Amino acid sequence: MTARIIPITMAAATTPVGEPADILTDTRGRRVRDLRISVTDRCNFRCVYCMPKTVFGRDYPFLPRKDLLSFEEIMRIARHFVDQGVEKIRITGGEPLLRKHIENLIEQLATLPVEITLTTNGSLLKQKARDLKNAGLHRVTVSLDGLDDEIFKRMNDVDYPVSDVLDGIEAAGAVGLAPVKVNCVVKRGTNDNQILPLARHFRNSGHILRFIEYMDVGSSNGWCMDEVLPSAEIVQRISSEFPLAVAESNYTGEVAERWRYVDGAGEIGVISSVTHAFCSTCTRIRLSTEGKLYTCLFAQSGHDLRALLREGNNDDALRRAIAGIWRQRDDRYSEIRTAATAAVRKIEMSYIGG
Repeated sequence: MTARIIPITMAAATTPVGEPADILTDTRGRRVRDLRISVTDRCNFRCVYCMPKTVFGRDYPFLPRKDLLSFEEIMRIARHFVDQGVEKIRITGGEPLLRKHIENLIEQLATLPVEITLTTNGSLLKQKARDLKNAGLHRVTVSLDGLDDEIFKRMNDVDYPVSDVLDGIEAAGAVGLAPVKVNCVVKRGTNDNQILPLARHFRNSGHILRFIEYMDVGSSNGWCMDEVLPSAEIVQRISSEFPLAVAESNYTGEVAERWRYVDGAGEIGVISSVTHAFCSTCTRIRLSTEGKLYTCLFAQSGHDLRALLREGNNDDALRRAIAGIWRQRDDRYSEIRTAATAAVRKIEMSYIGG
């Protein structure tokens, strides 16, 4: 889709002189902690909740290479975010492992004093895990929407086998990209029968299984509330077989609610954007493939940083623009979600990452 872009003016982006970067907060008092960088809008899967074939078919106009941010441009933006409080950078897509020489970008980002993570569908992970680790990647998150091959292929819609993703998870763990976080988007009536098989498989594995409520991200996935399985029910189903107890959050703003197995077999997480909004502690900002900055996963428009870069603005102008965008942020979509807001055209998840 074509994104609506908000031009950045230097007046709007002014930072109060002498204000410490470590108290950079938005209009609701939320600090910036997590930067998510989409490095490609392309993916080799066509997951029904993200890039359905009915929209993202053979003739879909993906971004030309010249429109993508270069690694040098990404690095320049990332450095300013880190200077102003970001502690974690996540590489996303599309499928980020499709971006040529992605290891080179990770190697550059790894020079910054932050945690570097990456989210992938796992299809190329077995081949790339060692190079990613050697480049400086700390952890990896893998999307896996079921263990049953038929259901998994129905979800990814490209006939991709689950065994290859499991091999990728094993390879990532073996090289030290651990604990691997394994994310499952749950659609009621489609793959909710995979909850317990996934829980059984990843217990005692050292990896962290997380279930995500099906969300109204973008405008292409045909979202409806009837297909949302509340996280509370997911926890109940698992706990009926493997008793769970609440675990404390690792940090303020963590999106997943943590639950640990009472018998010590590890933990699971649930991400409940639909039924239990966590907007009040959201610390994430997203950089799209071609340099638009989005302050919410459910945004309708973005701020054009690429224009600032390519028009020759200096680092001070870029730093002030970033600060100004965050200070004006007031997003709280999940807190005000209604049938009407769900129908509003929004940026696709494949465009800005999850």
